[in-house]
This record gives sequence, C-alpha cells and structure tokens, in this order.
Amino acid sequence: MRTDSLIPVQTAHGVDVVGCSAPELDPAVVDDIQRVWGFHTLRPLQAEAIAAGIAGRDTLVVMPTGGGKSLCYQVPALAAARAGDTRIDVCVSPLIALMKDQVDGLRTNGYPAASLHSGMTNEERDDVRRAVRAGEVRLLFVSPERLLTPGFDTWLGSVGVRAIAIDEAHCISQWGHDFRPEYRQLKQLRTMFPGVSLHACTATAAPPVRDDIVAQLELADPLVLVGNFDRPNLIYRIEPRVDGRKQILGVLQRHRGDAVIVYCMSRKETESLAEYLVKEKFNAACYHAGMTSIARSKVQERFTREKLDIVVATVAFGMGIDRSNVRAVVHMTLPKSIEHYQQETGRAGRDGLESECVLFHSYADVMKWNSITQRSADEARARLHDEGADADALAALDASVAQGRVQLEAMQSMAGGAACRHRWLVEHFGQRYEPLARDSGAENTTGNTNGCGACDVCLQEVRMANDSTTVARKLLSAVVRTGQRYGAAYVADVARGADTEEVARRGHASLPTYGALKDDDKKTLVNYIFQMVERGLLARTLDEHPVLVLTEQGHRALRGEVEVQLRAPPKGRSRAHATATTVHGAHEVDASLFDRLRTLRRELATSRRVPPYVIFSDATLMEMAARKPQSLDEFAQIKGVGEKKLADLGLTFLRVINE
Repeated sequence: MRTDSLIPVQTAHGVDVVGCSAPELDPAVVDDIQRVWGFHTLRPLQAEAIAAGIAGRDTLVVMPTGGGKSLCYQVPALAAARAGDTRIDVCVSPLIALMKDQVDGLRTNGYPAASLHSGMTNEERDDVRRAVRAGEVRLLFVSPERLLTPGFDTWLGSVGVRAIAIDEAHCISQWGHDFRPEYRQLKQLRTMFPGVSLHACTATAAPPVRDDIVAQLELADPLVLVGNFDRPNLIYRIEPRVDGRKQILGVLQRHRGDAVIVYCMSRKETESLAEYLVKEKFNAACYHAGMTSIARSKVQERFTREKLDIVVATVAFGMGIDRSNVRAVVHMTLPKSIEHYQQETGRAGRDGLESECVLFHSYADVMKWNSITQRSADEARARLHDEGADADALAALDASVAQGRVQLEAMQSMAGGAACRHRWLVEHFGQRYEPLARDSGAENTTGNTNGCGACDVCLQEVRMANDSTTVARKLLSAVVRTGQRYGAAYVADVARGADTEEVARRGHASLPTYGALKDDDKKTLVNYIFQMVERGLLARTLDEHPVLVLTEQGHRALRGEVEVQLRAPPKGRSRAHATATTVHGAHEVDASLFDRLRTLRRELATSRRVPPYVIFSDATLMEMAARKPQSLDEFAQIKGVGEKKLADLGLTFLRVINE
C-alpha cells in the first residue's frame, strides 16, 4: 500500500473525484482483507472507497462489473466492529437471488452477514433479527421496499445503523438504463437515518446519472470514485446479422460446455431460440418476464449452480446473476443503449479470465426499438392525461423519450462503426483510453497504432463485401426499376433472380437488374439493404407497409459519384479464448487437473447448497492447477483463499492436487 494522501480534484459537477494515489490502510484492515477474502492486493480505487467508508464519508463508487465494488462496503463494517462499534451496516440490494448469493459467499469466507427478504419464513426472519440484536451480524442485506416499510426504520434505529450502501445505484436515476421507481424513494434515507453515511455503488453511470444519484440521495460532500470502464479481458465482436441462428452456432461451438448468456429483444424470440439450441444438443433454457416466478427461479438456480450452460433471455435476466465464469455474452439484437450493452456484456468474465462478447445487429433492430419506444410513450402519455398530470410530468416524459433516442443512436453508431470497441466504450463514459499492452501484437485496421488486441476491429476481423460500391449500385437500381414500391425482401428477390410467382406476376423477371446479384443469398442482400438504410442511401416510408425509396445520397451512389462500404460477416474462427490451457503467470495450467478441481468444486457446492463460484472462482482453480501447491502454507498463497476457506477446504483440494 502506498502512503500518499488522497488528492481530490474539483469537477464541474461540484463533487470530489480522486485524482491519483491511494491512502495507506490500517494494517488491521489489510489483515482483514487477506484473512477473510484471501486478497493480497487491492484493485484500483478500492483502498480509497474503504478508507472513506471507515471514516463515515458519503461515497459514490462507479466500477465496472467485476471491479470489486462489494469489497468497498463489506470491509468497513468489519473495521467498525473491531473498533468496538456495535452498530450494523445495511446494504440495499434489488433482488432476492443477489442477496442470497452475496450472503452465501460472505458466510463461506467466515464473514458475519445476513439478509431479510420476502422469500424467508417468519421463523427465519425472527432468527435473523435475533442474530442482529445479539451482535452476530455486521452486514444486513435488504430490498428497498423492506427498508422503506413503515416500522422497519424504527427497528433498525433501535439496533443502530452505522452506514447504508445502495447497490445497483443507477436504478435511482431516471436517466439511467434500469430506472426503478422504488429506488427513487431511497431519497428518504437522509431524513430517516440522519448522521448515517450513505454509499452508492454501480457498474454503469455516465456523468448525468452520477449527478442525479448524488442529488437524489442528498449525498453530503461525497467522495466520487469512478473506476476505469475498460474490461481488457473481454473480447468484443460486432457483426451484421445475416443468418442469426447459423452465426450463433459458430459462437456456441467455441464455448461448448461454458456458461453463456444470450440476449434477445422479445419473449417469443427467447423461447424459439432456446428450443432450437436444445435441438442442436446444447444445454439451454429460456428466461423472460412472462414466465412464472417459480419457472424463472428454477432457470436462474440451474444456471448459477452450473447445471445449465446457456440462458436465452430478455434483459429481465442479469442483475441477479453473480456467476463469475460466464465465458460469453451474445446479443442477438442491438441493445437500446451503450449503457445497457456495457452492463450486459459486463456479466462475462467477472473472474478476470478472457471472455467473448458478440453482438449481431441489423438496422431492423433500430426500427423495432423506435416502434417500441413510441408505443410506450403513447401509452404513458395517455395514462398521464387520464391522471390529470401537469405540464412538468408531460415534459419529463418527452425528455425521457428524447434521451432514449439519443442513447439508441449512440449504440447504433458504435455497432456500425469500425473503430476500436474498447476505446469507443471507454470514451463514451468520458474517460481517456489507455490500451493494455498485449503479446498478440494486433494492430488497429483504422491506422491507430494503439490497438486493443481484443476486439474485431483491432484483430483485423472486420471484412467488407467484395466490390461494395457495385453491389450497392445494383441494389439501388433494383429499388428504382421496381418503382420504389417494395420492401427489402422483395428487392432482394429481384436482385438475386428468385423464381417466385410474385416476381413473375409483376413482370420484374425481365428487368435488367433481375439476377444481377445471383451469387448472393437473400439474407445477405437484405442485410446489405438495411446497411444502406442505416447509411442514409435508402429511406423507408412510414406507411403501414413501409417501402424503400432512394435518398439524394442514394441517387449520387447510383450514379457512381460516391463510394459505398458494405460490411460482410467475418469468416469462421477457431476458439481463441481462456481455457484451462491458458498460461497462468510463469506456469502452464494443467488442463486435466483444472477439470478435476471443477468437478470437486461442483460436488462441494451441491452438498452445501451454494453456487460453485462461492467455493472458489475459475481463476482461483486455474492458479491451483498451475502452481500445484503441496502444503497448506503454499495453498494459502493462492489468490482467493482466505483463513476460513484454508481451514475448511484446504486439505480437500490438496488431496486432489497431490493425486
């Protein structure tokens, strides 16, 4: 630990942001971190957040998923107990599953934590209350609804509350990507618990959202810590969606047996894709808000406990998922914002190992999102009118809709662009991108020498269609010669020379452009057409049955006055991601041993009724399989092995390693 003092930097938003070095933590605190969690070093900004939490200063901690936010509010509670403070710390968490997983993980480490939620029996809740009063609990997890239930604050007040942490704090902000009205009510905490420090934590918050969180919670002189948004262990790939099912099979073949989350836009899509994957012999299931709570819980539990490999889901799935070894996140459609994309892809590789994030997109996704947004806005506006809402409420709705459009346009620009994905994400959140040095030597095809070596652009995987301008002109010609009266599918049929009754009946088989692109399949041509809509060469009418028309730019392209770039799907790839053969430090991972350790972990987790990652993460198992400790002293040096796990699990794992 460095001994430099905190150096705050005043921002335009009126809050302090740590500008450089970390504080020196008390040796007893450092000992807690090593003893309980088995961590010998801290990640960036954790020391600052922990020091502020111990001092009782309000904080806003923004760190990427897997960045270690939870440690920032877990450590101060132990430090306070050691100092003789009998008050407890409270953590507000949005989902029961998330609370249960966190409590299971902490208890496995020997940390005195508990939760109170609606899924417990009255007897279980009474037991927790007794344990809290007896001083046996240092950190209590509750939902925002329970925390704000009349009378609950009185009970907490009688126990004594030292600090309150709000996890997933972006849910407070109406400018955030996952706004929840019940979170907005947390503004009452400052009045309900005067003198108690508040600590907001989130993985995704652009500057306007951060400002809104500070304002809504009335954080007093908060220390705002914003971590590096880059996740260098994630490999980002963004491809035009031509044949979605064929494309996703290519991804899943690279990750057979791995944990994968696949996001779709609609419930129907999740069901049909999951059914298709099961037929293709993948261990998959769907998840969406239309399912019963029992069915959703069953899918989530199977996935968390490593009995299910693939979950095909809407965005309803994710916030409660704490599985650290998700090796791939796939988006079958364009997310509606970069904030959503960053949050959802952040569920991959939380253990720090390489993981893949693949996005398949089409301009059709943009049209669907715009339609959904407009329909939702119309329904909300009608409801506000019925309720007699004032002009301010209607203006807020309009502002929210406009903000949504801006966010969608930013996501569309990123997907359609050919710039380093890591750089784009980091700079979107207002940070300077500093690429991680890699051994791959990959260079950015845009000419930027600071390639990340971990995205399709910098890995030189982005392919353009052969003679794109000629292909575009032939498609534009087909639109014009058919009278600018048809949609993309029909124009593609004409261009590829499809022998259909409809084409024959309309006499379009005799057109000069009929069959001009006969070597291309229909799905590819439709995708090219949508790319031209996205680039402003074509427009779609707003009729009930939209048709394609050329824009002025489209006419220029047709005359050969402008060059057109059309992106083609990449060629097939072999897997190039983290496996048990990954080099760990100076040691090669023993793949066979790693598999045996995973089997042991799964058996122990099943017998103890906890998720496998609560026992040990994949990263910890890989280090074991690389270093092959031969004694308890050597085993204790593995990252993630704390004092209780050493005593509880050390000999069991050493037995398998020594075999």
